[in-house]
Amino acid sequence: MKDPLLNSLAYISRYYGQANSPDVLVAGLPLKDGLLTVHLFPRAAATAGLNAKLEQLPLNDLPPLLLPVVALLKNGDACVILSVDYEKNEAEVILSQNDDSTPEWIHLEELNKQYTGQLFLVKKSFRYDERSPEVLKNNDGHWFWSTMWQSRKIYRDVFIASILINIFAVSAPLFSRLVYDKIVPNLAYDSLWVLAVGVFIIFIFDFILKMMRSYFLDVAGKKSDILISSKIFSHVMGIRLESKPPSVGAFARHMQEFESIRDFFTSASITTLIDLPFAVFFMVVIFLIAGPLAIVPLIGVLILIGYSFMVQKPLRRTIEEGSRLASQKNSNLVESLSGLETLKMFGAESQYQYRWEEAVAHMANWSLKSRRLTDSLQNAAGFVQQFLNVAMIVVGVYLIGNGDLTMGGLIAATMLSGRAVSPMIQVAMLSTRYNQAKSAMGIIDNLMQMPTEQESGKRYIHRPIIKGKIQFDNVNFTYPNATSPSLKNINLTINPGERVGIIGRIGSGKTTLERILMGLYQPTSGTVLIDDTDIKQLHQIDIRRNLGCVPQDITLFYGSIRDNIALGRPLASDKDIILAAERAGVTSFTQKDSAGLEKQVGEGGAALSGGQRQAIAIARALLGKPPVMIMDEPTSSMDNRTEMFIKRQLRNFSKDETLLLITHKTSMLDLIDRLIVMEQGQIIADGPRDKVLQALRSGKSQKPAPATAKKAPATAKKAPAQTGNNAPSTSEQESSAAKPKTPGNIDVKPTSSAASRHTTATDQKKTTVQTRPI
Repeated sequence: MKDPLLNSLAYISRYYGQANSPDVLVAGLPLKDGLLTVHLFPRAAATAGLNAKLEQLPLNDLPPLLLPVVALLKNGDACVILSVDYEKNEAEVILSQNDDSTPEWIHLEELNKQYTGQLFLVKKSFRYDERSPEVLKNNDGHWFWSTMWQSRKIYRDVFIASILINIFAVSAPLFSRLVYDKIVPNLAYDSLWVLAVGVFIIFIFDFILKMMRSYFLDVAGKKSDILISSKIFSHVMGIRLESKPPSVGAFARHMQEFESIRDFFTSASITTLIDLPFAVFFMVVIFLIAGPLAIVPLIGVLILIGYSFMVQKPLRRTIEEGSRLASQKNSNLVESLSGLETLKMFGAESQYQYRWEEAVAHMANWSLKSRRLTDSLQNAAGFVQQFLNVAMIVVGVYLIGNGDLTMGGLIAATMLSGRAVSPMIQVAMLSTRYNQAKSAMGIIDNLMQMPTEQESGKRYIHRPIIKGKIQFDNVNFTYPNATSPSLKNINLTINPGERVGIIGRIGSGKTTLERILMGLYQPTSGTVLIDDTDIKQLHQIDIRRNLGCVPQDITLFYGSIRDNIALGRPLASDKDIILAAERAGVTSFTQKDSAGLEKQVGEGGAALSGGQRQAIAIARALLGKPPVMIMDEPTSSMDNRTEMFIKRQLRNFSKDETLLLITHKTSMLDLIDRLIVMEQGQIIADGPRDKVLQALRSGKSQKPAPATAKKAPATAKKAPAQTGNNAPSTSEQESSAAKPKTPGNIDVKPTSSAASRHTTATDQKKTTVQTRPI
């Protein structure tokens, strides 16, 4: 199944010298049915350093400067228009179904029959080089403010509506003043009805404006919610694993903190903040109507502001502590649900029940403190409002007695005082939401500053096909917060077509080597090369598309077996999926089930056995037919019969396909020709399989030790004796536990790093195995 838009974009990117593989162009995009859509096309183009804009233009009047363009055709098809010859009435196009991207000349009338009237104008984005550094750092790319800025026109309309609404709010108090001061004394009924009709019309417009304002805020909130949520999740999917937080539950809780920010900026909070400046306007109107009576609401506002500032510091602390406890509670919840079976097996429910209740109790205490402070603000605001009503009337009566104020003026001033103080009361009430949003903003900011795998603005070498030569050049790696390195001075070369096995004790660095090769982690120092190219110059998508991997820890996702096999390859055909399932032995258990490949696996593959999950993982890796296959304990949970079937399939690899097998099983070693032994993050042996195994049986394997001299020792220490299955000194000795070991001092020939990368034909004649100098 082909993707017309994606194929067209891939050609355009090559046309502008921005070559990228189709997989790189759509990496991380929410594809619909695995296809690039019109709405996603600009985002995919931005990945290639291109700007794309959808326009409606006739083909008969296309300016040459706009070419090439991507024309949208009927039935979801697309083509690239390279040039138009109006004299011959023909267009030079690249059709999406052409695999060789050969231009064709098509008559314009025929093209117009398929043309939908829409096309994408695509141009290369301008990039500054190092000679023109950015001096004033702008905030255009901020994950939150840049998105809010996109809705600036909506917020502008909201602000205009708020201005009119607050102006209309003066009509009711002025109507009351005129009625009491002019209409009632003179019983002017005609004037009363004229004023009443006028105020009623204002109320209708006020109602319409308030409805429109609410609608605009909802639209802006929906737009911001979609865009910001997409940005956050996309960033999370792209973060480097070195930066991944240790707790999944806490991390999920941090992502949910965005809801506090969204609620603050898309609810009545925005309306209150917009109405806040109009409190001064109402104060001025009160002063114009009642003179010194305006001092009364001003005093009330100052009292409320003072009290609000007093409670801000303790309120911030309660919110911060509550947020941290919520993260811890969520972490305990996710961890206990994920390991519920283990908790039941070992009767550890009470321990996690205690953790849960402890977190809930502390959270309840801080929530109670937060509610007390919030309630005190609310009660203070109510008290101030009631105090102002009484104070306004008392002071107003004295002013009426002195002849400085009329009855209508007092009523109007009292009504306006509520409008003047109301925004300040709402602001005081919003302090809790504000602190929650501020705390959430800091959490999400830290999340969005985590480094991602794809460096911004970096151009990668386009290499969609990898032959399979792998080199590690003095590679060292230390996990974050680890006290000792996991890999030390790794020098290794694997040529295309080799069958290489890696064995070693637990924690010796075998899986870490696999993760470095897959680009999941970057070496602390040293260089990893694929086909003589530094792995940092290749896009991680191109690397992982060419390196099939069966990890040690199998993760299946909720859905069917077919969905899990085709993970990351939604356009894979049924033929390829079934072939991969057959080669991995998946069909041996799906054929016995009425659901077949549509059988649901449950969350994490809970509905399947460990061996079945491994079979699906192998099928997933085989689906892409990668030139390099990395398998980490691929049959550890399988029975002997299934393992033999997998071995037969792996033996059928072509001579150009490379196999890197990490295992503890001696039964799997007959698949490989070359064997590498790792210990404490170092390679201590590397050579032909049989000679390495013979050396291990002879006791030549030893722990690596720091070098004390330039020349390596000629002899190794005596290996400790082992009995049964009790804690073998190395996993290699485990593999030969059934055969007798001959303890004693065995000569091991040290070699240089360059010489020990791969054993030559001459080396195979020797009776010793090459090992790394320690």
